[in-house]
Amino acid sequence: MSSFRRRHHPDKPLAEINVTPLVDVMLVLLIIFMVTAPMLSMGIDVNLPKVQSKSMDVTEEKLVLTISDSREIFLNKTKLPLGELNSKLTAIFANRIDRELFLRADRNVPYGFVVEVMSEVRKSGVDKLGMITEPPEDTK
Repeated sequence: MSSFRRRHHPDKPLAEINVTPLVDVMLVLLIIFMVTAPMLSMGIDVNLPKVQSKSMDVTEEKLVLTISDSREIFLNKTKLPLGELNSKLTAIFANRIDRELFLRADRNVPYGFVVEVMSEVRKSGVDKLGMITEPPEDTK
């Protein structure tokens, strides 16, 4: 009976926390977040202007730059001099989304000439320059 008197003694403060209001507040916050979360991802409704224009071709033709053993430069199948390469590529990539070019060079072409062509390609705004090579021959 002495423990009963200690728990309800009027002179001592009550040391227990009442969690019921805390749970009520947390449930209200949870409901508020559940209701407002879908509204945050919706965005703003706008009426976009309608214009007639040519649609973009998503399947753009891949460009292949070929350097022959006689140092002739071909863009796909069109022969170009080195001096016109920069301006031609700049004009081509002005209207393209994908700024990617593939380079094929004959193994007998000097390395310095290939680097010179690659420099002109970089100046024209090409983002990705891929090298086309052949797999090594097996000597087994």
